[in-house]
Amino acid sequence: MSEYDTISAEVDHEEEIPEDHPRYQDLLTRHRIENGVEKGITHLQGMHAEGRGSAFDYLLGEETIPSADEAERAAAAHLLLADHPVLSINGNVAALVPGEMVELADAVDADLEINLFNRTPERMQAIADHLRDHGATAVKGLEADARIPNLDHKRAKVDADGIYEADVVVVPLEDGDRAEALEEMGKTEIVIDLNPLSRSPQVAEVPVVDNIIRAVPNITEHARDLADAETDELQSVVEQFDREEALEAAEKRIRDGL
Repeated sequence: MSEYDTISAEVDHEEEIPEDHPRYQDLLTRHRIENGVEKGITHLQGMHAEGRGSAFDYLLGEETIPSADEAERAAAAHLLLADHPVLSINGNVAALVPGEMVELADAVDADLEINLFNRTPERMQAIADHLRDHGATAVKGLEADARIPNLDHKRAKVDADGIYEADVVVVPLEDGDRAEALEEMGKTEIVIDLNPLSRSPQVAEVPVVDNIIRAVPNITEHARDLADAETDELQSVVEQFDREEALEAAEKRIRDGL
């Protein structure tokens, strides 16, 4: 019996999960989602969504493939070029990468905005407090004084000076219908999703097919590397990225393991 066979998926603290465990990222993700449910940050439906993502990540080899890294670099360039970038945060995002989202926002001078399908005042406040506990100084989404057109559920509620006015929006783990609605508004969307065939990456200017635990720190690292780049260099990074090739490469890896 391997030493890893005795490790339960249910741990009290993520530090108990050995980093050399072959399924480390999967165990870490599950633990953070479960902990998020207990804190009122993550909805139970988020656990099902994470299960689907985990399956795709397994097929991707649980690593950032080259096409995803190219997408993450293009995402960083888009954010640095933006006039008003916003990072959208739902319950799973808040549970999985709260500090990492704060770091990315700082690196590209972006706003953080909470946007939920299962929206309650208590849950909105819990997520805002959680983000502040991880270093956020300002969190949007609580005002909800504007609406995304052509949506009839609570994810249509946004801040007028946040997502509604943004030119570039990072929408990780996104609902397909809201991704389509944001695209219709003319937003440049950077979508992080492990399924290259879902609606969200299909409409995104930059589809990042990667685990959010890896993707957000990678985008931040690229943003820091490009922080002193001239506008022409950033534009070149954006123009060289081929979204169709990135989606095809991710699908090929999932189907063929290559």
